[in-house]
This record gives sequence, structure tokens and C-alpha cells, in this order.
Amino acid sequence: MNLPHVRAASTTQATAWCRCARLLLALTGTLLLGACASAGPDYRTAPPVTVGSGWSTMETDTNPPEQLARWWQTLRDPVLDRLVTTALQQNLDLRQAQARIDEARALRDRAAGGQAPVAGVGTGVTRRRQSENGPLPIGQIPGLDAVQTIRDAGFDAAWEIDLFGGQQRALEGAMARLEARHAEAQGVQIRVVAEVARAWFAASGAGEELRAQEARSADLQKIFELTRLRAAAGDASAMEVETARAQWNTAQAALPAIAARRQAALLGLAVLLGEPPEAELELQHATPSNIVLRPLPVGERADVLRRRPDVYAAERRLAASTADIGVATAELFPKLSISASGGFQALTGAHWFDGSSERFSILPLLSWRLFDGGRVRAEIRAREAAAQQSALAYEQVVLSALGDAEQALGDYRAGLEAIDQRRQALDANRRFLEHAQTRHAAGDISRPDLLAVRRQYHEAAIALIRARTDGSIQLVALYKALGGGWDAPRQIESDVPDPMAPQLTTAD
Repeated sequence: MNLPHVRAASTTQATAWCRCARLLLALTGTLLLGACASAGPDYRTAPPVTVGSGWSTMETDTNPPEQLARWWQTLRDPVLDRLVTTALQQNLDLRQAQARIDEARALRDRAAGGQAPVAGVGTGVTRRRQSENGPLPIGQIPGLDAVQTIRDAGFDAAWEIDLFGGQQRALEGAMARLEARHAEAQGVQIRVVAEVARAWFAASGAGEELRAQEARSADLQKIFELTRLRAAAGDASAMEVETARAQWNTAQAALPAIAARRQAALLGLAVLLGEPPEAELELQHATPSNIVLRPLPVGERADVLRRRPDVYAAERRLAASTADIGVATAELFPKLSISASGGFQALTGAHWFDGSSERFSILPLLSWRLFDGGRVRAEIRAREAAAQQSALAYEQVVLSALGDAEQALGDYRAGLEAIDQRRQALDANRRFLEHAQTRHAAGDISRPDLLAVRRQYHEAAIALIRARTDGSIQLVALYKALGGGWDAPRQIESDVPDPMAPQLTTAD
């Protein structure tokens, strides 16, 4: 092949394409300058929601909570730290949430790609035979054979210019949905962390309760045996023996249920960690850390809405629904597309890339739908109704978030009060037991009377254990309601409104 000849032909083609490109850019610029703004409404902020003036619970500490993003670390429980770390790495719900983020990111990239031209290259050799008796009299044209080999190489490009912002609105919607998926994944993280902590507290609390119940059952067994000996000596009636037997049997019957509750919590805990159910059963022998439960600063009421990922996700879905209105509205306006193709075509290989074999075409196409039976306008109304649903869903999420926080705060405060009362009761029973032990050593009371006092002490201990377990679980619910368990994005100072700051209306 004559390479200099090919280079000369390529230079000629490049010059022609440069002229075409300049013409195309000039035409595009003129059209874009005359184009209207993006179709549909512009999304600014979420609609205002009346959220009240403050917490309904009296004497609430409104200082910002400490370490809200990693709240479980403040409890100083190494077992809980290990469980949460494993869950964040292996939990299957979190991995599914990440896959949904990847899907939304791909859809965002697809929407972004819709604004770019589409170009392709190709080459081919076609062998064909035309009819000599057809519309083109092949047999009567000198030098033209009926059998031909056509060699073609070139490119095709097409570009739909986004005159009225339909594609831009589609990209805005895809971006908002991607951000909503990120927030939903953070919500899954909050739930997983809370469920892991709740399961661990339930399992460890059941273990403590089981040991205290076994001690109580042992005392009741001794009372039953002593009562039976007294009955044999004539100092106790048969009714007293059966009463002692019933109390012991009742205490024994409670043990399997407590053990089953502990095992069920550990089985569920392993599943949360993405492991087989029996993987964490050895924790039934672990000694739980003594978690200190105290009043928790919760910050201002409106701060909860900025931390809750479900509120942010609902706001982003509202933004996406608003962008969908613009996508549908853009169908009312004209569409401009420009296609271009070029390359080389020849019947012989020797002249394939000659300048005389060059071909090209540019086709601008303006189309406008004049009548469609009202389908586009119906689609616009449907998108507007969907956006209204999203706005109402956002308001519902805001109010539900505040309701969750209020209820969790009230439950935790009540739990702390119950723990305090149960602790005082246990202290009183401890002092009573110490006094009874002193009197028993002095011979003032019998051993059955001492065992009865010990039984009351164990019952008070069991009540305190249950109250502490409930309080720990209520603390987890409060952290979850406050949006703890993830790093909330900080507001960025710019001219663009911060979507993480919902427009709130404070009631007097």
C-alpha cells in the first residue's frame, strides 16, 4: 500500500471534518443560547414541617451527645466492640445495601451518559450481485459489473441536544436516588448495630438472671428439705411441706425458659454477624461488662432530624420525584438531534482510502410531538402526584422520627428510675440479710428463716438484673432513635441549600 498516499488522503479528510465540526459547534451554540431553562420545577428544599418547640419530657439534657457515631464504644464493653466490628464487616443486610448503592451509582452513570454523543466505528467488505433487469440497468452501463465487492470503513455519531433540560433532570433524579440509597444504607447500619447490641444485652442479662435464679432455686430446695425434716419430726404440717415443694418446683421450672431466652439471643446474634447460628454460643459462658447506665444528653430536638438517615433519604426521594416532573415536562417541547457519519468506500482495495473515496453526511433533525392523545400531560400529572406523595412521606418520616425519639427518651428515663428503685430494694434486702445472718449466728432465728430472707434477697437481685437488662436495651433504642451509629455529613457552606437541613416550623 502506498503509505504517503494514504497520509495525504487522511489529511484531506481531517480538514473536511474540522470544517464540519466547526459548523456543528456553531449551530449547537446558537440553539443552546436560544433554548429555554430546564423544564419542570426547580427543587430547593423540603417543605416545612411543624416539629414543636422542644422535648416534651421535662428536664431533658439538650447538650449534644458524646460519641454518637460510635456510641457503643462509650460503654467500654470489649465483647460488644468485637461483635459490632464483625457485624459491620460481614452483615448480609449491609452487603445488600452496598449492592443497592452500586446499582444506583450505575443508573446515575447511565443518566450522565445520556448527555454525551454516541459514536461508533466500523469496517466491512460486502460482496453482492445486482439484477441486470432491475430498476438500475446494470447490463447497459459500460464498465459496471453486476457483481461488486464494496469496501467500507468509517464512523457514525449521534447526539440529542438537551435543549429543555430533560436529560439534566434525569441526571438530577438519578443523583438524588443515589444519595437516598447511601442514606438507606446508613439506616441499615444503625439498625444492625442496634440489633447486635440488643441481642448481646439480652443474652448477657439472661445469663445473669439464670445464675441468680439458680441460687434462688438452691435456697428453695434447702427450705423444702428442712421443711420435710421438720414435718418428719412433727414440727411442720404436710401443707407446709407441699408449699415449700411448689415454690422450689416453680423456681426450677423458670430455669429452662431463661436458658432458652439466652440461647435464642445468641443464635440471632450470630446471624446478624453473617455467621452460622451456633457460632457465638460460647458467649453464654462470657462475663459481661458492668455497663454504667446514666442520663444521656440528647441535644436539641431539631438536631435529631439532621442526624437521622431515614429523614435524609426521604428528602432525597422527594428531590428525585421533583426532577421526574421535569423529565416528563420536557416531552412537551421540540427535540433536536444531530447525526453524522463519514469514512471511505470503494470497489477496489487499491482506492479504498483515496481522497475520492471519502464520504460523509450531517443530518440535523428537529422533531416535535403535536398530538399524542394527552399522554404526556397525563404523565406530568402522574409525576406531580408522585412528588406530592413523596412530600407527604417526608413529613410522615419527620414526625415518626420525632415520635421515636420522644418515646425512646421517655422509656429510658423510666428505665433509669426503675433501676434506681430496684437498686434501693436490693440494698435494703442486703442489709436485712446481713441482720438475719447475725441473728442466726446468735441463735435468735432458725435456718429456714435465714433461707427465707436469702430467697427474698435473690428475688430482689433478679428484679434488678431484669431492670438493668431492660435499661440497656432502652439505651440502645434511644441511640438508634437519635440517629447514632453513623457519621452524619456536616453542612457545607455554599450558595446551594443544604438538603440535610429540613425546613422546620417551630410551634409556640
